[in-house]
Amino acid sequence: MSTGTTIVKKAAPALLSNAAHRRRARSYGALGQGSTWVISSVTVIALLALWWLATSMHWIKPLFLPSPAATFKAFVSALQGQTQGDTPLAQHVLISISRVMSAFLLAVVTAVPVGIAMGTSRIARGIADPLIEFYRPLPPLAYLPLIVIWLGIDESAKITLIYLACFAPLAMASKAGVRSVAVEQINAARSLGASNWQVIRLVVLPAALPEILTGMRIAIGFGWTTLVAAEMVAATAGIGQMVLNASNFLRTDVVIMGIVVIGLLAYGIDVLMRKMEVRLIPWKGKM
Repeated sequence: MSTGTTIVKKAAPALLSNAAHRRRARSYGALGQGSTWVISSVTVIALLALWWLATSMHWIKPLFLPSPAATFKAFVSALQGQTQGDTPLAQHVLISISRVMSAFLLAVVTAVPVGIAMGTSRIARGIADPLIEFYRPLPPLAYLPLIVIWLGIDESAKITLIYLACFAPLAMASKAGVRSVAVEQINAARSLGASNWQVIRLVVLPAALPEILTGMRIAIGFGWTTLVAAEMVAATAGIGQMVLNASNFLRTDVVIMGIVVIGLLAYGIDVLMRKMEVRLIPWKGKM
């Protein structure tokens, strides 16, 4: 047996041991950590390929599932305003975004204080908790007729419907964030002479921010899901109205195009909120 072979045999256990150490070192940290963009890209490409294959092989009739090319053609036509009502797609998008964002911002400035009050005050929790818990599971279409009777069919009815959909998850997330603050942190602040307002401002609010930001992401998602229902209230423009109008004429390509646009807009807003979350609460997951 040669000298080189002997050296390799002697070094093999040490190399295996180092490899095991490296694998163990990579396993430290949070479970499931790491980038997923490659997996996500492959998933999206696979779905698009399956869609193209299903339509090109005529597995499904174009009335039920138009091809990607037909959907893209509908997108180009909508950009040029060649849809029902002759309203360009950009105008539909701007109107829908203004409705969702108006309702969402109104929910932020009202639901977050209500949630913090519910988490810090027994009286506020006793008053607001049963009301929110009562209407939170109700689907927006259930109380849509009541909103139309109260507010009519103008913009206030649509914004109110989206606002109610955003309010409950945001208030509940804010309350959960406040309730998750460690009692030791609050007692430590009080032992240093902090008042109740200082405890809320300097201890409770920073600790609850991660839950509040998560609640904001969930709330705006509810807002987008309620958009179509809100734009059913005698709307003449908006992405939801465009989709509903197209469904009446069996324009499945416009329907799918509208759904894709709504999904992409919601995803884009969620990405922006994730970046805002990273900048506002860099301590999340590090405490």
